[in-house]
Amino acid sequence: MGKISFKPGNMLYPLPVVLVSVADKKGNSNIITVAWAGTVCTNPPMLGISVRPERFSHHMIEETGEFVVNLTTKELVFATDYCGVRSGRDVDKWKETGLTPVPSEAVNAPCISESPVNIECRVTQVERLGSHDLFIAEVAAVHADERYMDEKGGFRLSDAKPIVYSHGEYFDLGEKLGKFGYSARKKR
Repeated sequence: MGKISFKPGNMLYPLPVVLVSVADKKGNSNIITVAWAGTVCTNPPMLGISVRPERFSHHMIEETGEFVVNLTTKELVFATDYCGVRSGRDVDKWKETGLTPVPSEAVNAPCISESPVNIECRVTQVERLGSHDLFIAEVAAVHADERYMDEKGGFRLSDAKPIVYSHGEYFDLGEKLGKFGYSARKKR
């Protein structure tokens, strides 16, 4: 079986798709959908999001140095898409999606109540890369919905039905195939 060559580009899919909530210094807030997000460091806990400079939320992140990454679910797929195709310059995304802003603990940008996990972040570095700016941020606080906690205190994100993004489409996660380290313990 052969392979077809493509022009150079990112083919790293699927990606987590997240709703990033932001606020400016005047208290105006917005939500932007970001598919270019990921962990960059464990200690200290850090993550990064890439945002085009022309996006309405970009100036808010730059102005305050804060944002909240809100994980998405099957239940939030419509709001996730809407916040990615509509601009906060033109619409109030909170109102149009029915999402609920709630005060954060460590930053001024609001958390999204309906999200199973909210990750409050403070920007430590901005890398201007070309089409996108990479905001590298330290995690200041994390909130997890108690509905997804098990009796042993473990967090069961899979019960929230998280979604991913791949080549312009959203997918929910399928069946569990294994657990970290299972290959080393599995008897063949």
